[in-house]
Parts: sequence; structure tokens; C-alpha cells
Amino acid sequence: MDNETADSKPGGYAAARLRLLTEEGRSGPPRRAALADLTDTWLTALFAAGTDIPRGVSLVAVGGYGRAELSPRSDLDLLLLHDGGDPEAVAALADRLWYPVWDLGLALDHSVRTPAEARKTAAEDLKAQLGLLDARHIAGDLGLTTALRTAVLADWRNQAPKRLPALREMCEERAARMGELQYLLEPDLKEARGGLRDATALRAVAASWLADAPREGLADARRRLLDVRDALHLATGRATDRLALQEQDQVAAGLGMLDADALLRQVYEAARVIGYATDVTWREVGRVLRSRAVRPRLRALLGGARTQGGGKAAPERSPLAEGVVEQDGEVVLARAARPERDPVLPLRAAAAAAQAGLPLSLHAVRRMAAGARPLPAPWPAEAREQLVTLLGSGRPTVQVWEALEAEGLVNGMLPDWERVRCRPQRNAVHLWTVDRHLIETAVRASEFTRRVHRPDLLLVAALLHDIGKGWPGDHSVAGEVIARDVAARIGFDQHDVTVIATLVRHHLLLVETATRRDLDDPATVRAVAEAVVSQGTLELLHALTEADALATGPAAWSSWRASLVTELVERVSAVLSGDVPGDPAEAAPTAEHERLAIEAVATGAPVLSLRAQTEPPAEPSGDPEPLGVELLIAVPDQAGVLPAVAGVLAMHRLTVRTAELRALDLPAGVDGSVLLLDWRVAAEYGSLPQPTRLRADLVRALDGSLDIAARLAERDAAYPRRRGVVAPPPRVTVAPAASRHATVIEVRAQDAPGLLFRIGRALEDAGVRVRSAHASTLGANAVDAFYVTQEQGVPLPGEEAVAVARKLEEALRA
Repeated sequence: MDNETADSKPGGYAAARLRLLTEEGRSGPPRRAALADLTDTWLTALFAAGTDIPRGVSLVAVGGYGRAELSPRSDLDLLLLHDGGDPEAVAALADRLWYPVWDLGLALDHSVRTPAEARKTAAEDLKAQLGLLDARHIAGDLGLTTALRTAVLADWRNQAPKRLPALREMCEERAARMGELQYLLEPDLKEARGGLRDATALRAVAASWLADAPREGLADARRRLLDVRDALHLATGRATDRLALQEQDQVAAGLGMLDADALLRQVYEAARVIGYATDVTWREVGRVLRSRAVRPRLRALLGGARTQGGGKAAPERSPLAEGVVEQDGEVVLARAARPERDPVLPLRAAAAAAQAGLPLSLHAVRRMAAGARPLPAPWPAEAREQLVTLLGSGRPTVQVWEALEAEGLVNGMLPDWERVRCRPQRNAVHLWTVDRHLIETAVRASEFTRRVHRPDLLLVAALLHDIGKGWPGDHSVAGEVIARDVAARIGFDQHDVTVIATLVRHHLLLVETATRRDLDDPATVRAVAEAVVSQGTLELLHALTEADALATGPAAWSSWRASLVTELVERVSAVLSGDVPGDPAEAAPTAEHERLAIEAVATGAPVLSLRAQTEPPAEPSGDPEPLGVELLIAVPDQAGVLPAVAGVLAMHRLTVRTAELRALDLPAGVDGSVLLLDWRVAAEYGSLPQPTRLRADLVRALDGSLDIAARLAERDAAYPRRRGVVAPPPRVTVAPAASRHATVIEVRAQDAPGLLFRIGRALEDAGVRVRSAHASTLGANAVDAFYVTQEQGVPLPGEEAVAVARKLEEALRA
């Protein structure tokens, strides 16, 4: 790009800028530098365009522009520096500079100050001081700019012991507010932890001369984030740092990547490098500041005590394990440690660090990564034991694992880890990438090691349960094969290998069965018992299920799900102990059931009751935890009951968790047929509606005077939901051999108000009878199972079941 094309006229600069941004083959650092150079040339021309250029004035770029890192829609951060000699001339010059920038629609962050004012502002405003650390001369009095840069750097270094803790606090507050870049589905490339702001903070720490960040990979990580931001600006035409879902495919294409997942993975990898460097750097800053604070007192206390060369007191080293010691708040290698002769040393050091709740020092990790011998296959018993100790150490495991992973030690021990490393999970239920989710599951599983007989198998299965997500197909099936190989390589015997593989293969079995199947159906319980085989495996699978759900996110686990899983486990345990469940007997109606049924027959209309359900509190002094509200409805037998009830509940913003329908045998002497609906519901938000209002609307829905579909459509039109990424289409399948008494139809769809109403209406139109329904919602996804029969109460023939499923899917896609 010829800078002479960027004259002082806005049109010339705008045209040259557009050519640069649309030029084929120019991107990344060269384009950012060229854009900064082009802008420098234009601003220099504006600066020199007047006839009354005052002396003692310079134009200075600060912040990102000062670093010559201009993205397509970046702000121009400019300081007009002057010596205070001619305020009117400086004001006129400022107008000559700022107005052309505004005329082009460019964002401008500007200030006009003397050097003393700039230093005073920096002393009072940390962000302003950080911007000045990157000050770069553009035009005017070079000596004035140079003197300011020298003074600002000197101020920063002199004030570092006070300013760096404030900078760290600012970074931590921002991280708490914006989240971690390496795990967010719609990350802010600049503000989130591990983003461009943190990279700038690391530069500021280095400029203080107090500490420095690990340099390996840091510049490349920063470059990759800047490249993504450039592509984002070009794709959106806006000055945004938020990588929204709907723009990720276009940004990926702009960078020549395969798809949005490849883009996110690259972003996550860059953020992980910056995040790890941030942790190490702030730890070093803390160590240096503590050392400075105690050194004068230490000299006085030691007096004539033995010191190292240079007069410094020998650092205290406390043994933690063979070849591993604690020094100055970190875990380091002992002087006699020989990584090249001790293949177990990395795991031993990691386990010792996690058990002590201390970080592994950067030097120790790098020394082990450079010189450690690979573990033999199978691993020696000590290596297996140290891995289990590391996984069972709770929350400290996370930072230790991240240190091992940052230097490639995890991939060296577990080659299959590379496929799940930084792999995004495009499901709002998941908080973490696949690899971090596996570690979080192990952390959660460490809380349950006292309730299982083989905690080692639980912890290793937690680490491996989603390892198949790096491969095509069902991740549980692929994971079973991988887990079997890894467990054998780690050194477990054949029996334990089989247990771990079974846990990985069936890690979703309990929660999916409990929330989507009829637990009163013997076929349900038998299927689980046949899969887990033994009481010991069932015990481990129960703990793994809870750990996996808790590590997924708040939407994946609740008291309701826990109660259903526990009930299923108890029934399966009974079968494994020798009890053979018989066919489900029709439960005898309770007094409450009979009362509602008799009243429904007498009035010829539905009657209902609402009753809150709770479970005992987790803590003795706590309050009972709500499981939901039991809604009992008795209604004279007629068509359309399921869609009517589901529609009314949707109108009142009630979420259905479970639903059971059955015909009720009435007491002798009472004529008529009554349907009993026993549902568990919860308010979407706010309080529950009054039963009288529910009943009145249900009466109108059943007699046809209430158009539920129209009411739901009106509400959606009045309060449209924010549109994000396009959801995949609904899918309806027939579950094979799930029950001997009914046909089980599964519906997977985007959760939305009225979904159960639409399903119920479609099933009514298909002429089938719904025996029970099991609704389950995970984030934005609904997975519902319906036990349906013919009018005679028998399962549907195969072809008819497939036809009903096809019609239901067509209705939901319409």
C-alpha cells in the first residue's frame, strides 16, 4: 500500500483504507501494521496541513493503536500532547485532527494534555496509565513524546509495588464478570479471561521489570486472537469483540478454517496459553512482592545465620514426596531429582502439589516436560496410584492438571487426550469444553469416594467418560473402546478394565432411563440390570452419574432428577439381589384419588388439586428443597384430555416434569369412567396459579370454547423470544423393546412453550392412547418419552408405531 495515497483529505484515506481491507492475500499482522502505517500517514498530513502549527506539540498514539495493532473497526486512541505554550493554537489543531476522523465515522478516543497532566491522569487512572505504556510518536515534537514515554515508564516502575496489585484486582474483577474465554460459546475476545486485555496486562507487568510472563507461545496466541477479531470486524462491519454464534461460520470462512468448531478450538487454545501465562505471572508478582516486604525484617532476624552467595538467606525447602519439595509457595523438584531417570516423577509431583493445594512451578513442569522418560506400558503400580491420588484431590486438581497440559505432559501420558483438548460443546447445558468437563467430573467424583468400594475405578472412569467425543458416532460406544485400551495401559487388571469400560459405555444410562422411562415397568429395570451386571458397578455408576451431571452445569442436575435416579438404582439393586419384578399391578387409588374421581363424575367436569412436594434438606438446619408441585386431575373420560391439560399448563407458564395418565376404577355404586392425571409441574417463573383458574380454563379447553393454540400464538407474538442459532429439526423415534405393555415414542426437540400441547394434539390426531409421559429438559433441548397403546390398551404393531412417529415428527416440523 502506497502511503502517498493517504493524503490529508478524508476521501483519500477512506479509499486507501478500503483497498487495504479488501486486498486479497493481505491479513494478520502485516495488514494491521499497514493499516496503522496508513493511518499514521493520514494523521501526519492532517497535523501538518495548517499554516499555524504550534511549537511544543506532538500527536501520540496510545493503547492498541500505539502498538500498531489496528483491526478494521478499532478505535483510534490519540493524545495531543503540548507544552502549554499556546492553548488557542492547540485547540485549533485538535479540531483539525478530530473532525475528519469523526466525519469518516471512525471511533475516536482522544485527549489533549500537557506531560504533567498526562502523568497526573495516569497516576489517578490505571487504564489511562496502561494506555500510555504503549505510547508511540506520530507527528510533531518527537522530544516531547520521548520525554513523556520515559517519564511514564519510570513512574510505572517506581509505582509497580502498588499498581500491580490494583491491576491484578482489575483483571480478576473483569474475569468474574465476563467469564473465561476458553470455555464460552459466545466469547468476548477482548474482555474475557485469557483474552486480549489479559495479554496487554502481561505486557504491563513485563514493563514494570518486576516479573515477566512465560514467553513461549504467548505472542502467537495473541496474534491468533487478533486475527479472529479482524475477521469478526470484517464479517459484521461493526466494532465488536463478541464472537456471536450466528457469526462464527462466516468468521471461520474468512480465516480459511473448516468450520465454527475449528474456529472456537483455535480461540480456546490461544486463550488457554494466555490464561496459563496470566496465572504464572501473577503468582511470580506475588512472590516478588512478598519477598520485598519481608526481606528487611528477615535480615534483622537472621543476623549471622547461614546465607547463600550474594548474602541472600537460603530459601526453605520442605519435602513433599520423593524428588519433590515445596519452596516459596510452589512445588518444585528436589536438587537430586532426575526426570530423565524417573518416568513417574511428573505424576508424583502433580499428586503432591494437588494434595498440598499448591501450584506446580513453571520451571519444574518445563524441566519434566523436557527430560522425563515416557511411562512403560502397562504403567507401574506407583504411576497408577499417583494418577488416582491426583484425580482424587478435589479442586486443586484443576490448576495442577492445567500446568501439566500446558507443557504437553498430559498428551504424553494419555495420547487420546489430544482429541478432546479444547473441544467445544455446542450445548447451553455444558459450561466447559470436553477436556475441562472431564477434569471437573473427576473433581466432583472425589466428593463421592467415601460412598463407593472402588474409588480408584470411579475417578478413572470420571476422567474417561466422555473421551469418545473426539471420535465420530456415539461417544459412549467409541469411549468404551478407548477406555478399555487406556485402562489396560494404565495397569488395571482385566476385571477392572471391564468395569471402567462398562461405566464409560453406560454413563448416561441411569439419568436417561430415570427421566424418560416408566420406572414401574419391569422391562425398564431389567434392561438397566442387564447392562450393569453387578452391585459394585451399579454403585459406581450411580456416583459417576451424579458427578457427571454436577460437572455439566446447573441445568443438568436437580433434586427431581436425583430422586428419580435414586429410585431407579434402588429398583435395579433389588433385581441384582435376586428379586424378580412382576408385571406392574394397577396401583390402588388413594382416598384423594377417589374423592377427586367421585366429584368429577358428580359434576361432569374436571377437578384438580395442587400439592407441593419437598425432600429433606441437605443440611440438618436447612430448609426442605422443593421437588416440584404434584398436580392431580380427575376428568370424565373423553378425547383430547392430554393436549387440553398440556395447553392450559403452557398458558399458565407451568413446566411439566412428569406426566401419568390412567383410567381409574371407581368404587362400587359409582357409574362412569374417569381419567386420572398425576403430573409434577413447576412454575417457569413467579408463583403458581390458583387451582380455580386452572380448572376454569381446563373446562373451557375441553368443551372447545378456549382456543389454546390461538392463545399461545398470541402470547408468542406479543413476547417474541430472542432468536439465536437455528435449532436442528425435531426428531421422533420408536424405542425398540423398551416395554412389553406399551410402545415408547421418544421426541427430541427444541424446548418451547406449548411443545407438550402440540405433541399431545398430534398423538390424539393419530388415534393412539397415551398411558404415561416423561418430560425431560436439558437447557434448550426437550427429550420426552410417551408410552402409547391402541384403544384396546395393547402396544402398537411395528409399522403402525413407525407411522405414528413419522406423523408426529411432521406435525412438529410444520
